[in-house]
Order: sequence, then structure tokens, then C-alpha cells
Amino acid sequence: MTVNPYVPRPIDLPTAVPLSAGADLSVLDEAKVFAAPDDPADWPAWRDRLTRWRAEARERLGYHGGHYAEIAGDCFTVCLAWLWDETLYDADRGVFTVDGFLDAAERDFGGFDGVVLWHAYPVIGLDERNQFDFYRQVPELPEVVRAFQARGVRVFVDYNPWDVGTRRARRTDADEVAALVDWLGVDGVFLDTLKEGAGELRKTLDAVRPGVVLEGESRVPLARIADHAMSWAQWFADSPVPGVLRAKWFERRHVLHHTRRWHLDHLDELHSAWLNGAGMLVWESVFGVWVGWNERDRAVLAAMRRVQRGHAAWLRAEDWTPLADHVAGTEVYASRWQHDGTPLWTVANRGGAYDGPWLVTEDRPGHRWYELTTGTELFPTPAGPGRVAVGGALPAGGIAAVLATVDEPALPRHTPADGDPNFPARSAVRVPAPVARSGDVPEGMRAVDGGRRELLVRYRKRETGLYGEAPYVDEWKPLPPRLHQPVTLHRTVDIGRFAIAEREVSNAEYAEFVRATGYRPVRPERWPWADGGVPGPADAPASHVELADARAYAAWAGLRLPTEDEWQVAAERGLLRRAEPLVWNLTESEHTDGRTRFVILKGGAAYRAEGSDWYLDGGPQPPEVSVKLLTLGAGLTRSESIGFRCAVDL
Repeated sequence: MTVNPYVPRPIDLPTAVPLSAGADLSVLDEAKVFAAPDDPADWPAWRDRLTRWRAEARERLGYHGGHYAEIAGDCFTVCLAWLWDETLYDADRGVFTVDGFLDAAERDFGGFDGVVLWHAYPVIGLDERNQFDFYRQVPELPEVVRAFQARGVRVFVDYNPWDVGTRRARRTDADEVAALVDWLGVDGVFLDTLKEGAGELRKTLDAVRPGVVLEGESRVPLARIADHAMSWAQWFADSPVPGVLRAKWFERRHVLHHTRRWHLDHLDELHSAWLNGAGMLVWESVFGVWVGWNERDRAVLAAMRRVQRGHAAWLRAEDWTPLADHVAGTEVYASRWQHDGTPLWTVANRGGAYDGPWLVTEDRPGHRWYELTTGTELFPTPAGPGRVAVGGALPAGGIAAVLATVDEPALPRHTPADGDPNFPARSAVRVPAPVARSGDVPEGMRAVDGGRRELLVRYRKRETGLYGEAPYVDEWKPLPPRLHQPVTLHRTVDIGRFAIAEREVSNAEYAEFVRATGYRPVRPERWPWADGGVPGPADAPASHVELADARAYAAWAGLRLPTEDEWQVAAERGLLRRAEPLVWNLTESEHTDGRTRFVILKGGAAYRAEGSDWYLDGGPQPPEVSVKLLTLGAGLTRSESIGFRCAVDL
């Protein structure tokens, strides 16, 4: 079956609610979204069926929701952050910059309630390290977690159940996750590719401490809402008239985080989250690819957060009426939330710029009306006996929050949420290669003439892309064969005349450099060369080096690293020899988009992780194959699978 990746899959579509009186409503148990009828005349019956379904489903499951009493506070907006994002980790100084990261979040999004520290994928598979090693080899990580928590931000780790082909621990995965949660003191676990953590993982986490959150990816099963307090609302398509999120309707305290990772416009997700009292997942750097939020969407989220911070109790209230008090003929929709006798409406404009009533509701004598996102007072107008209309101007896609109260709240003023809806593109910029010139071809090197070359590059189409491109723009869930398929890239490159080493730098040569210079890296972790250490036989390729370590050696030797294009040209001419054990070769190909750094590896390595397509490529590779490696901090890029060779300009 051919799937159009630019439209929702059948599994992503909202589920129609049977409106007949005797309908079997259990067909709604595993819906993502309950579709709303187009005709407002059907809305009362629709709301009645949702209420009946909830009562029947809770009774069938014997639901009590006690787990939610163990979880303090709300977590509406979560950022999924690459642990080595350049706004979170300063690679040059080798330190985390949590305060700077959170200050930027306050400025751009109104702040985050939580952060997922994504750590291993898409690098895991480089060597035998498993997913837990990539956390545990960051010694200061518990302090990083505490720094987030000191700013009121909850911290989550991610768990990759597909990691079955790397080093196996002596304990089960569930015990490893629990031990990691205990060591770090994190607040919860994001379940990558899993809808649920099932019984064993929940049991081990409960033994660590009560209230550790499990957040499943995509549609959480109905039976697991009891012990999975959050879930990714990933690739949830709404109905034309805004529908209701099943998990939120079932358990008002359950927090879903809407996300469509490859989309450049998040307005649909924001509207659904706002009308459902749900959350958002902010994910701007997707596995090394920039998919940043536009100015308008950031402003809308910041406006939502002003209400979520001060009125969270309304957004989890039992008394929730979707599609409430609608003004006929408009694309402005509202949910009404009642808490302690006080109503609050979340309002979303699904159409163009609008100026008129947002809702028509019963008059409330003695009450004053406020719009909470802007901090302005509203003045209702009569709309028939005992009825008033409340509204004003809303930009296209705009939101509002209406509070009717006998109090006089002190509300700071804000401008309406609006802004440029265009994608804020970033370029992955190549860091200029150093020039190292020689009049002669050094011993052990082979000369290559300069000129224009037409190169055919092959790579596997992973979620990282290859250079700075987003591989799946505005697509719903990418699936094989498009995901992980082999693809080709034609590169026209101009290279100068250069010479390249026939073999990689050896352990003996790198040890001599360290002895002669006293070189020490900024972060010494996983660097075995101190105090005369050598990680293997003298003639084996020098490994456990990252880009800065390799550049330091090359500069000492009056050389540089070859670019990926120079490496490929030389290899295709048969000029390169590969020593054992086979290691990936670093190239002078560092790029940064200001958020993620990466390099291109060439040549393949002896190690290959088996058992999952999510692993980094391994094994020997022909010259035309390129692999994008996101560079890590705290020395974690250093690997027995990575070495380097040198080049020089002629």
C-alpha cells in the first residue's frame, strides 16, 4: 500500500463518536481524538455520549486514579532537548549552561515545566556502549538535574527499548532504568517507541520512590492511564471542529504533550492543547536537524503558559464542557472549565483575523470579565434575556482565556499572541578548515591533484539527515522504506592540490605527541593517553580521540585532517590503507547550526551493532559512504571505533 506521508495515516485520524442512543461506546476505548460533529445541533448528544463512555470505561476498569495524587504540580510544556545542545552545553569550556538555557526558554516560549535530556540516539551503535552508559559517563549529570529542578523544571530521561545489540548489563532493563532514576533524581521517564512501560518497569520505579512519571509515546492504552500520568500526543490529527483528547477526557489530570516533530507550523497542535487543557512538547532540534518554532507559535505558547501557571486547577477540573457557548457561524471555539464555582473559557480562533463575540453565555451579575493572556478587562454586551456576548479582536489563529470572577485580579498587561508564521530557517555552517601547507609531499603521504570533482555520496536516510537538511519536512510519521532507506547525494566540489596519509595515525605516534607537548583535553573523560597510557598495540590506529584531540595532533605535526571530500577522492583512487582494527576516520567537516555540532565519518569500523535499524552504521564501508556523527560533550565522542589520518595542502 502506498502511503502519502503528507497526510495523516488512518491510525492518526480522529474517531467518530456514535450518537445513537444505544450505541456500544467501547469502540472509543483506543481513540486518539474523539472527533466533533460538524453540526452544532449534534454537540449536546456528542457531549452526552462522551460522558457516558467515560463513566462506563472507568467502571469496566475499576479505575481509581490514585497514582495521580503522588505527582506534585502540572507539567504542561516539556522541551525535548539534545543533552549536548549548544545552548545547554558549552563545548569549548566543557561545561553545562542550564541557567542560560532556561533564560532563553523564558524569553522565547514563556518557560518550560519539564525537560527531556535526550542523550544517546542517534549516536548509539558507534561502539559497544549501551544507552545507560551514555548517561552514566557524564559525571556531573546529577548536578545538572538538580540545577533544572532548582529552577522549578522537572527532568526526564529517555528509555530506548530497542537497544538490544550493544553491551548487555547484568541487570534487566527495568532495573537499569530504576537505578538511573535513583542516581540522577529525575522526575520521570520518556518511553521511546513505547506506548506503555508495562508492569515490571512501573514496579521498579515505584520501589525507587512514589510519583515517578512514565510518559508513553503516542496513544497510551486506556488501561495504562492509571499508572502513566503523561503521554506524547504525537501525530494526533484533529477534526475540522475541534475534538477531545481521549486520555484527557478519561482522566482530567493526565497530561498529553502534543507534537508533530517534522512540522514547521504548530498551530493545530497548540489549539488542540489549549481547548483540551493539555500540554505541548517543544522539539526544535530533532536528532541534529533544526525544525525550529516560528515567532507566532512561540507567542501563542507563551500566552498559554501565562494562564497555565496561574489557573492550572481549572485545566484539570472535572467540570469541563468542550465546544461550550459557541457563536454560530464563526470558527472561534471554546472549552468551559469550572473550578470552585468560577468559570474559565479557553478560546481558539481556527480562522482568519476576527473581531466579534467569542462566546455567548449566561449573564453573571456582580462578576467582572477578564482576558487572561493579555491581562485586559472585557465588557460583555447583552445577547438576549439573561445572556451576554463576550469577545473582541483575535488575530488569525489567536487564542484567549476568559475568566468571570467577583474578584479583581492584578493582571500584568501583554500584547495579543501574534507574530511571523514563517519558518525561522537555520543553516548548518561548515567550520573553516585550517590551512597547513608543505612544499613537498611528506613521507608516508600520497599527492592528489586539485580541481573540480563530481562525487557520488551514499548514506542511509536516518532522522539526522546528512548535512543540515531536514529529511522529512511537514511529514507525518516517516516509515520504512523511506525511513532508513539508502540514498545518494551528488556533490560538486572544488579541491586544491593536497597530500593525504596512506594510513591512520598510530598509537605510537599519538603517544609521542602527548609526551612531547603535554597535551591535555578540556574534558579528559574517555581519554586514555594521560601518564603514558596507550589504548592498544603501537601500530594500531590511535583511537579514543575526538575532533579537538585529532586537530591538536595534526597542528603539532604541521598538518591537518582531510575533508570528507578529499578522503573520498583519495580512497576511490586506492591511495589509502586501513590498519586493524578498522576505525571510522574523522574528517575536517565540522558543522554547526548554533544548536548542534556534527562531523562526517568515512571508511567504516570493525564494530557493528546488530538488532535495530536505529543504531549508527557500522562495519566496513566503501569510500563513497558518509555517516553524520553528532558530537557529544564530556569526552563521550571518544570511542575505540574512531581514529583519524592527516593531510596537508600542497
